Amino acid sequence: MKEEGGKNKTAATKRADLPVSGMTCAACSARIESELSKLKGVEKASVNLAAEKASLIYNPSEISPDEFITTIKGLGYGVSLSKAVIPIKGMSCASCVEKVQKALSFVNGVISASVNFASETAAVEYSPGIAGMRDFKKAIREAGYDIVEAEQGEDIVEKEKREREEEYRRLKRKVIIGAALAIPIFLLSIWEDAGLSSIIEIPAEVNFLLQFLLQTPVQFWAGWQFYRGAISAARHRAANMNTLIAVGTSAAYVYSIIATFFPSIFEIKGYSAHVYFDTAATIIVLILLGRLFEAKAKGKTSEAIKKLIGMQAKTARVIINGAENDVPVEDVEAGDIILVRPGEKIPVDGIVTEGYSSVDESMISGESIPVEKKNGDKVIGATMNKTGSFRFEAEKVGRETMLSQIINMVQEAQGSKPPIARLADKIASIFVPAVMVIATLTFLIWFFFGPDPAFTYAFLNCIAVLIIACPCALGLATPTSIMVGTGKGAENGILIRGAEALENAHKINAIVFDKTGTLTKGLPVVTDIIASEKLMVKSEEILRLAASAERNSEHPLGESIVNKAKEENLRLSEVSDFKAVAGHGIKAVIDGMRVILGNDAFMADEKIDISGLKDISVKLSNEGKTPMYIAVDGKASGIVAVADTLKENSTDAVNFLRRLGVQTIMITGDNRRTAEAIAKQVGIDRVLAEVLPEDKAKEVKKLQEEKKVVAMVGDGINDAPALAQADVGIAIGTGTDVAMEASDITLISGDIKGVATAIALSKATIRNIKQNLFWAFAYNIILIPVAAGVLFPFFGILLNPMLAAGAMGMSSVTVVSNALRLRKFKVKQ
Repeated sequence: MKEEGGKNKTAATKRADLPVSGMTCAACSARIESELSKLKGVEKASVNLAAEKASLIYNPSEISPDEFITTIKGLGYGVSLSKAVIPIKGMSCASCVEKVQKALSFVNGVISASVNFASETAAVEYSPGIAGMRDFKKAIREAGYDIVEAEQGEDIVEKEKREREEEYRRLKRKVIIGAALAIPIFLLSIWEDAGLSSIIEIPAEVNFLLQFLLQTPVQFWAGWQFYRGAISAARHRAANMNTLIAVGTSAAYVYSIIATFFPSIFEIKGYSAHVYFDTAATIIVLILLGRLFEAKAKGKTSEAIKKLIGMQAKTARVIINGAENDVPVEDVEAGDIILVRPGEKIPVDGIVTEGYSSVDESMISGESIPVEKKNGDKVIGATMNKTGSFRFEAEKVGRETMLSQIINMVQEAQGSKPPIARLADKIASIFVPAVMVIATLTFLIWFFFGPDPAFTYAFLNCIAVLIIACPCALGLATPTSIMVGTGKGAENGILIRGAEALENAHKINAIVFDKTGTLTKGLPVVTDIIASEKLMVKSEEILRLAASAERNSEHPLGESIVNKAKEENLRLSEVSDFKAVAGHGIKAVIDGMRVILGNDAFMADEKIDISGLKDISVKLSNEGKTPMYIAVDGKASGIVAVADTLKENSTDAVNFLRRLGVQTIMITGDNRRTAEAIAKQVGIDRVLAEVLPEDKAKEVKKLQEEKKVVAMVGDGINDAPALAQADVGIAIGTGTDVAMEASDITLISGDIKGVATAIALSKATIRNIKQNLFWAFAYNIILIPVAAGVLFPFFGILLNPMLAAGAMGMSSVTVVSNALRLRKFKVKQ
């Protein structure tokens, strides 16, 4: 985005250019322009039909671009945006995050930018015709940082992993060598006090000189990264964590040099010179040690992505001109025929064309039972073939496969930020300048009002304040928990689109379930076969005649009857004089008998007496089933009842949600009697029946007006508006792509027990974030005043800068370690 100058404007404005799809005439563009202009904070909006673009000048303090996108989509149009996850090098603390985020946000065409300190990535949503990777690289580099770039054909994730490992090895080398130099410096600093001078007498001047020689490589080799970071920040008129460390250790180092080579300067003040080379050395080594622990812990937070990437097959056996050829999976193209043998991973997504097998899809669905695969069935890349061999046609390859899309979703979610993180970000952005001010005030107060030697007290307390302050803990508090939480969700078959959805999920107090395909299987099955006792006919014969009549039917209810007959291995007869009456039923002659199958209205039209079966029919209807009468040669012979049956885990999931204190609601187009019957079976609290597909979103809105935080669970295209309207939209992974696109959370396996798991995971993650933020804030709020010396007048307590450095390192490690506890998350249902 571009910052706009303007006369008489109290705040800086920004420009946003959004590509809009779906406009067909001038009325469309005028309507969008009108609605955008009404939004608070928008100073100017114009929509160009020919360019299919909306341009807005707005005040970012009053409105965010997300609201423009929501408004356009709410009017029935689309916004074509791209997303990119960019690995970044050189960030050392939370204020770095703020700088990079700001730099990316001001690139023209960027809609939103979110930088994650824990994963060292930036997630950017942008308009592809206006902004691109070249612009992002330029903005990041101008801010003083760099990006991880892969060579042609190289995997960016592998490159990033390799660079992280190299950084870890580099830090480890610096810590070992720095410690090897710091230990003798420390011994030299206590040489007299420890009585070591009785062994070897070292004059003070020689002692100081030896410390200087040992400390200089620690200061400028081991500690060079702090100088580099501070200089980069200074170029952009900013300060960060590196600034605090560089200023604090340099002050101790320069003071000690003066005391070593020009001791008379301090002797004039009335006290002998003392050096603090040991302080500077210990601070640098301890902070590097803290960063070493932090790097190791941060690597563990991205294990979910590594696991997902590790699932991918490396090669595929492609059939070319009848011959088998092993090719890299990257070279597979849509339309290729691929052979898979037992025990091999399926390389890409596709459709079985030949053969039969069972496939372990647990990595996608979480279900341990293998799924049977035959001609025409879909197979998913990275799942494991178990028993037979088969051939399939590649349908989705490269970034289009389900696994690649899952990896992208998890990366985007890990790079996003929940609203709870914004407070920490704001504080982190002003934290370093505030610490510099506190350190300066500490020095001045101790220098003018402190006891003798005033300069030494002022100097040491000033350094302690600079070193104890830890924006790192603040910067890590939220993203580490989000990374582990979203990764844990992916392991449990729950894809969380963003951190905001993860935060909102813990507030849910009402869940709306679409009935068909969500609570139920979405496929009608025969539930009851009732034979007339008067006619002494068997239920098998009723089913055989009904299935024979329906054998050529394409109606779902008819198909369910035929499928039931096949399960029972019944022999079906040929049909003649077949006639279908829309909305009523069918007539046919089977084995010389005139058979009529249909509803009560059809029976009345055909003058069939159904009084003997009427009570049973009403009972079946009250249970949510659809009864169909069958008459043979003019006499009512029985009933075949069909229903959309509940999924196996529906009742357990609803009961668990009720125990969590969440109100459960079912929404359906069915009549109230059928809907109430199904709701009773599953234990639903409230029923919204006879709701048209286009009215589902309105019903969700009504619930929100009742002050409820609403989640919508659905699987179909007609659920998409309601999923978008809900506070949290949850799509069933076995449903349509449109539903999944409109949702915040996707349950890959289609098991709605995942809804309860998602809420429990959200509660655990938000609890973890709050713990992290508490410790990060408490650490800084308590220890900065202690470092400044507020306890000295009362208890004579001062904080040694070396102890401050150790405490600062531990604060970051504590926060990351607490976040890693989420890896043990388990749902107790």
